[in-house]
Amino acid sequence: MTKVIGKLLIANRGEIAARIIRTAREMDIATVALYSDADRDAPYVRAADESVHLAGTAPADTYLRADLVLAAAARTAADAVHPGYGFLSENADFASACADAGVVFVGPSPAAIRAMGSKIAAKELMASAGVPVLPGATVESDVDLDTERLSAAANAVGYPILVKAAYGGGGRGMRIVAGADSLLEAVASARREAALAFGDGTVFLEKFVQSPRHIEVQIFGDSHGTVVHLGERECSIQRRYQKIIEEAPSTAVDAALREELGRAAVAAGKALAYEGAGTVEFVMAPDGQFYFLEVNTRLQVEHPVTEMVTGIDLVRAQLLVAAGQPLPNDMLNASAHGHAVEVRLYAENVAAGFVPASGTLKTLEFPDLPGIRVDAGFESGSVVSTFYDPMLAKVIGFGHTRDEACARLARALAETRLHGVATNRDLLIGILREPEFRAGNIDTGYLERHQPATLIPAGSDSVAVHALVAALAGQAERRAAAVVLPGLPSGFRTLVSADQRVSFTWGDSTIDVAYRFDRGDLVASVGGTDIAIRLIEASGRLVDAEIDGIRRRFNVVRDGLDYFVDSALGSTALREIERFPDPAKITEAGSLVAPMPGAVVRIEVIQGSRVAAGTPIIVLEAMKMEHTVRAPADGVVASIAVAAGDQVESGQILAVVSADESK
Repeated sequence: MTKVIGKLLIANRGEIAARIIRTAREMDIATVALYSDADRDAPYVRAADESVHLAGTAPADTYLRADLVLAAAARTAADAVHPGYGFLSENADFASACADAGVVFVGPSPAAIRAMGSKIAAKELMASAGVPVLPGATVESDVDLDTERLSAAANAVGYPILVKAAYGGGGRGMRIVAGADSLLEAVASARREAALAFGDGTVFLEKFVQSPRHIEVQIFGDSHGTVVHLGERECSIQRRYQKIIEEAPSTAVDAALREELGRAAVAAGKALAYEGAGTVEFVMAPDGQFYFLEVNTRLQVEHPVTEMVTGIDLVRAQLLVAAGQPLPNDMLNASAHGHAVEVRLYAENVAAGFVPASGTLKTLEFPDLPGIRVDAGFESGSVVSTFYDPMLAKVIGFGHTRDEACARLARALAETRLHGVATNRDLLIGILREPEFRAGNIDTGYLERHQPATLIPAGSDSVAVHALVAALAGQAERRAAAVVLPGLPSGFRTLVSADQRVSFTWGDSTIDVAYRFDRGDLVASVGGTDIAIRLIEASGRLVDAEIDGIRRRFNVVRDGLDYFVDSALGSTALREIERFPDPAKITEAGSLVAPMPGAVVRIEVIQGSRVAAGTPIIVLEAMKMEHTVRAPADGVVASIAVAAGDQVESGQILAVVSADESK
C-alpha cells in the first residue's frame, strides 16, 4: 500500500543530514533536523525546515536515544524517519519502534536488520543462500579467552587471522593476528574496543585473505519482491580498517566478474526479503575469488560514487520505496557511465598515526570545478568536536575516465582552503597522484606499502617562501592598524638599518625570517639564505610578490599567532614564536601530552616505574577508538597527572617520564 510522506525527520547529523535534506526539498517533503548541544550551529540545522534540540553532547544521550527521536517525530508530526548511517540506522528495535509509533522507517524491515546485526548469524544465512563465505570461530565471553580453547579455534581457522567485532563496523574492534604469540592480546583488546563502541564485546575469528581488495555491491529492493544491484564500488584504500577513498567501478572487476558479484549480492538481498538501500560487502583475493563480509542495512557513506556513475538519486529511491512504491524504472535497467572517485576529508593528524583532531575551522572553502561534488557537514567557523566522527566532508570527482576523475579530484583538494584543524587533505592528494594508485594496482594493504610520509610532499621549499610571506602579511596588518603613518612598512628607514626578525614553528622545525626595506627595496632571508623578492602588493590577507623571478599571489589567514598561507605552491600552517613567552606555558622535559581530547581509559604504569622506550603509559579513548601514549625513551615515571575516567584536552600533560639517573 502506498503511503504519503509529507514530513521527514532525519535522525542523524552532519553531511548525511544535509544530503537527505537536499533530496527531500526537491521532492517537496518538509524536513525536521535533530541537533545536540555541540551541533547547535551546524549548517544542516539551518537547512532543515524545522529542528528539535536534544540536550547533551554524547551520542548515547542524544542521537542514540530512540525515545527522544520518536518524541521529536510526534512533536513535529513527521510521517517518516530517515536514520542516515551510523547511530540508529542498523538498530532493529528502533525500526520496530517506528512501526509501532505509526512512523515510516526509511530502511529495510526490522527482520532484515536483525538478521544482519550479528556478523556470525549473517554468515550462516549467506552460506545457506549460496553466497561464498570464509571459515571462522566466535569468541563470545571471557571463558572463550582460555588460551588452550582460543588456540584450538585459531588453528582450525588458520593464520593469519582477522579478529572482528560481531556487532558494528567502521574498523572498531578489528585486529590482524599473524601468529599464536599475539592472539590473546589482540582478542582481549578487540573485545574491549567492541564493547566500548557497540555495547557488546563479542568478536569472531576469520581467515584473513592476503593482499585483498574490498569490493561492495549496491543493492536495492522494494516491497513488491524486486531486488536489483547497481554495480560495485572499490573501497580498498583504508587506514585503521576504515575507508578513505572509494570509487566506482572497480579496476579489478570485468563484465563477467561484475555479473557474478551482482548475482551473489542479489541472492543475499532476496534471502533477506530486502527493501530499500543496502550494501553487500565482499573481500576479494588476488585471483578474483570473493567472499562475503557483511550486509550494511542502510545507505553507505560512499553512495555518491554510485549516484555519479548511474545518475540515480539513491535517497530519492529510498523515500519512494519507503512510501510503498515499486523501484523506479531507471533502477531496473541501470548501467554505469564514466568513473567516480570519492575521498573522505577527515580532521586528523596523519603524522601522529591518524589521531582525530578537533578545533575551530577558521576557513573551509571548496573550489567550483567541473565534475566535482562536495557533501560537507562543516563550513568556515564550524567547531569540530570530539564527540562524533571527524569526517569534515566527502569530495567526489567524476570523469569520462578514471584518470580524469582522479585529476579533477586532486586539483579540487589542492585548491580547497582549509585552515585551523589538522586534516588528511595532503595525504589524499598524494594518493590520487601516486603512480601505483593511478594504475589501479591497489588493495587494503596500500597504506602499508606506501607510508603517509612518502605520499605527502615535504614542502620545505614552499614553507620557506610561505614563512616570508606570513612575516610580510603580519607586518602589513600591524602597519595598517597603526595610528601613525599606517601605510609605511614596518622597519622602513631612510637609512639602512637592522633587519626585522620573526620566527615561526612548522611542525617540529623552527624557521627564522629576516627582512628590511633598503631605500624602498625589500631585502629578505629565510634560515640565513637570501631570497630575491620584489613586493608588488601586501596586506594582512594577500601578498602579491615576485620571488626568485616567479610572480605568485599568496592568500593569508591569521588567527592570533597562527598563520595559514595558500598559493600555487600548496598550503602551509605556521605559528609565530612569541618573543616574550609566558614561563608558565613552558612544558617540563619528558612530559607526555594528550595528542587529542578524550577520556583516560587505563593507566598502565605506576609512579616510579622504570620503563623502556615504547612502553604503554596511558590509554585514551576518543571517537570510540583507543589510542596508546607510550614512553618516548627509557626512563622513570616521575609523575602521573591524570586518573582513569578523566576527560583531557589536546596538549594536556598526562605524565612525566624522566631520565633514569641510576644508569
